[in-house]
Amino acid sequence: MKRQRYDVVIVGGGAAGLSGALALARARRSVLVIDAGEPRNAPASHVHNYLGRESTPPGELLAIGRAEAAGYGAEIVEGRVASAERLSGDGERGFRVVTEDGRSVEARRLLVTTGLVDELPPVPGLAERWGREVLHCPYCHGHEVADRPIGVLATGPLAVHQALMWRQWSDDVTLFLHTAPALSAAEYEELAARGVAVVDGEVAGLEVADDRFTGVRLASGRVVPREALVVQARFAARSAVLESLGLKPVAQEMAGTVIGTYIPTDPTGATEAPGVWAAGNVTRLTEQVIGAAAAGLMAAGAVNGDLIAEDTRLAVAARRA
Repeated sequence: MKRQRYDVVIVGGGAAGLSGALALARARRSVLVIDAGEPRNAPASHVHNYLGRESTPPGELLAIGRAEAAGYGAEIVEGRVASAERLSGDGERGFRVVTEDGRSVEARRLLVTTGLVDELPPVPGLAERWGREVLHCPYCHGHEVADRPIGVLATGPLAVHQALMWRQWSDDVTLFLHTAPALSAAEYEELAARGVAVVDGEVAGLEVADDRFTGVRLASGRVVPREALVVQARFAARSAVLESLGLKPVAQEMAGTVIGTYIPTDPTGATEAPGVWAAGNVTRLTEQVIGAAAAGLMAAGAVNGDLIAEDTRLAVAARRA
């Protein structure tokens, strides 16, 4: 860290954080990005639906973003932020950010872009194949497994919705009922009408050969050949830094089912804590990479506007003194 106090400290160096850093650095703000180096999409081979960067490997996209932000003067360091606290007293106000290794730095404003953690169902083998053949988002991975045998692991009420979604990419979709609630007659009819097979019984694990997922193994011992498996992860916001400032994550529902937790913000990313913004998956659980980058830009504009207002108030006060 080259200085003790910055206009803005950004916690998290993914697409949202780097996009915000780029915009703020171009606005001639002193910017520090503290990144723990744990991007959510690290297991994936490529980023999709990012206009102009389609199929770019995630690590390559981050390297490009770091170089672009640094080129305008943003400082980017590795580290994990343990907490943040609001400064008080007669001096300059803002925040103190403390990393796990004991470093501390002050900021006039904070932008938190720490993302989320995908909590997978407790089935042996899922974590090892996550982002490869174990998937969750058809818009992120559907084209890459199109026309192949796809399984859908049912763990909640959204399983039928998932199966019907993935049917758009393949006519060979099997829904494994696993631990999901019993299906209704209407749901069975919808699945049958779309040619989605239904398999009863709990899933015990995955079959893998030559480092390739080859099938789903049921508790009965039966193996159903598949080449991709869709799961419903629980999306848990990485909200510890924001919680240290008094903010609380709330549950997000989809069709009456809780799919995870997030930190609420207004459309610009402003949280309920004055001077603190959030962007990306920590506040919008279903956002893709390009949306997270856009949210980082939106938040950066709002942060800079807030700093301009403060700069003006201070200038007026100094002029009157």
